[in-house]
Amino acid sequence: MARLHLFDLDGTLIRGSAAPVEISRQLGLLSEIGELERELSTGRIGPPEYAVRVHALWAGLTEVHVATAFATAPWLTGIQDVWREIRERGDYCAVISLSPSFFVERLLAWGAHAAHGSLFPDVPFTRPVDPAGILSPAAKVSIMNRLCAEFGVGPRSCVAYGDSMSDVDLFAAVPVSVAVNADHHLAGLATHTYTGGDLREAYALVCGVG
Repeated sequence: MARLHLFDLDGTLIRGSAAPVEISRQLGLLSEIGELERELSTGRIGPPEYAVRVHALWAGLTEVHVATAFATAPWLTGIQDVWREIRERGDYCAVISLSPSFFVERLLAWGAHAAHGSLFPDVPFTRPVDPAGILSPAAKVSIMNRLCAEFGVGPRSCVAYGDSMSDVDLFAAVPVSVAVNADHHLAGLATHTYTGGDLREAYALVCGVG
């Protein structure tokens, strides 16, 4: 049976950073996003409130900002190589992230079969963000189940790659997981642990390639 590889974005594919941070960097708003990130990570606010406040923070956001943030983010090396290998094996790869959909969906051009993020309005913003469209950690499991049905893959054939508390639910739902440059929230939960800058090395832990 084919496998479905599920990748987190922030802290996983992007090492040591996150899409909102890289977007805010382009707007000169690093201190402001840093405070919001701290409030989210400590549980003072949840994903919906975070999204509403980020939307307000990015009032001047343009497509040029987003494209530059994507191009200059500190990506792991080998992402497109891994996804090409996954496709050649007849397997599937998807990205599931709490970050804005307009950033996450750019990874479809890199070879992901699917890319799901929190639903934000189109850039530049002319509409408010709908908190109902903002993903939670538990939503990652729901999306996994939908992708399994779409691709004809059983949940027991899924592999998850993540780095933090937002991946705990997903790691608990799959038989194989890889903690990539992970924090203490995934300690003892992952099948494999990888520290480094090359996704090909993390993928090799699962597939025994390389």
